[in-house]
Amino acid sequence: MTTHLLNSAHIAPLVRRKVVLALCLLLPCTLGLSFSAAAQEVTYITFDPPGSTFTQPYSINREGAITGYYDDAQGYRHGFLRACDGSFTTFDPPGSFYTLATAINARGEIAGYYQDQTATHGFLRSRDGTFTTFDAPGCCTEPNSINREGTISGYYFDYSGNVVHGFLRARDGTITSFDPPGAAGTLPQSINQVGAITGYYADAQSVNHGFLRAPDGTFTTFDPPGAANTDPTGINQAGYITGDDSYANGATAYGFLRSPDGTFITFDPPGSVLTKPASINSAGAITGWYQDANFIEHGFVRIEDKRDEDEQGDKN
Repeated sequence: MTTHLLNSAHIAPLVRRKVVLALCLLLPCTLGLSFSAAAQEVTYITFDPPGSTFTQPYSINREGAITGYYDDAQGYRHGFLRACDGSFTTFDPPGSFYTLATAINARGEIAGYYQDQTATHGFLRSRDGTFTTFDAPGCCTEPNSINREGTISGYYFDYSGNVVHGFLRARDGTITSFDPPGAAGTLPQSINQVGAITGYYADAQSVNHGFLRAPDGTFTTFDPPGAANTDPTGINQAGYITGDDSYANGATAYGFLRSPDGTFITFDPPGSVLTKPASINSAGAITGWYQDANFIEHGFVRIEDKRDEDEQGDKN
């Protein structure tokens, strides 16, 4: 079931649960396949960084580079970058003992957050490996999306109201806070090239709903048919949104894909009893994780094989 909001203790572990034990396969550099709801074939590739005891991919860009985080044998958490040739780079901001890389754009810039001895802070990692750190007003700044222009979206905790708010950080460092109407807590998850943001918010009954924030600041809210709790996690340039939803009985969760016209399809990797998509690129490739019947969690990449279609490109 999707995690509810409204408690500061939820902030650090909320972003997504972890992934364990997977096969190391190479992700093709040519993920430039066009997107269409009519898939001809789907391929799943699983992987782990070296030394990982548990892996969580979080974001994939147009070229197929993936970022996320993993735990080592000592239980420390680190960021990783998986290049399209399958090679890994691991990293931590200075002073970090807990690093979560959550988003990568077309330039190879990575956003995320880390914990030091005092608080949780946002970071921006440039392609050359240098870090810029920042904080939104309040506490516990947690970026989870960045577009090609370097605009970052995420959330932070406001102690004065005991609530979580969304934020938008421009490349010049200016930070804007926002919430959908009626929100009792807001968690943006993904921003595309034009500045459209998707994520979810909790209503007064602590039920989560999806939202789409247009670049002009207007909101559209949505839920897949029969939804119990909705958690959108990624949006591409064409406006396709992926995420997961729990069934009404709360026993499991499935992946969904929302088209710009508001229609939905659902999916699960083979053997999955709980599916958690995390990111979608311009080609419609989706990365995330799933849990099998033995409660073991694996990373996946969902690739649709489409031919004779024009690409609808997200530049993230």
